[in-house]
Amino acid sequence: MKKHRIEKDAEFSSTESSILTEDDLASFRGLDYFDIKPEFRVKARFKRIKNAKEFEMKTSTTRLPLYRPYGKIRFRFNGKKFELTIYQNMDLMKKPGYEDYLFLPFTDLTNSESTYGGGRYLDMRIGDLKNPIIDFNLCYNPYCAYNSKFSCPIPPYENNLDVSIEAGVKKFHD
Repeated sequence: MKKHRIEKDAEFSSTESSILTEDDLASFRGLDYFDIKPEFRVKARFKRIKNAKEFEMKTSTTRLPLYRPYGKIRFRFNGKKFELTIYQNMDLMKKPGYEDYLFLPFTDLTNSESTYGGGRYLDMRIGDLKNPIIDFNLCYNPYCAYNSKFSCPIPPYENNLDVSIEAGVKKFHD
C-alpha cells in the first residue's frame, strides 16, 4: 500500500507524467491520504449482470463515453449492507491490456468535506471478482479533481454510498 502511494506521488511529481497544472506541479509535495486502515478492505460478493445495455455515462464535460454495467458487488461495512455497480468501458476494453478492466466509481458522505466532491474511483479486473475484495484504501480522485482540462465520469446515482469512506486519497485543495 505504501509502495502504491509512493509510486502515485512520483507519477504526479514527474514533469513527463503529471496531470497537474503547471502551478500545482511547482508546489506539489505529495497527495494527502487517509491513514491505511484494514477495516476499509472488505470482502464482497459479485453477481454478473447478463445482457446489460450500454449507456452514455455523464462526465464533468459534454463527453459521453459508453459503459456497460458489468455486475453488482455487494458487501457489508459497519454492520450495514451495500451494493455498487461495477462498469466496463466499451472503448477501453478494445485496447490491449485493458480487455478485463473494470471501473467502480462511487460517492460517499465524505465528498465535498474531506474528499473530492465529484466522487472517487476504484479499478478492478475481471479476475478480481472470483474472490472479490474492495480495498477502499486504494480509491483515488478523478483527474478533473486536479486539472479542469480532463473529462471525468460522474458516478451514477446508484453508486452513492450512505456512509463515510475515510480511506484512500483526500481532496487536493481546500
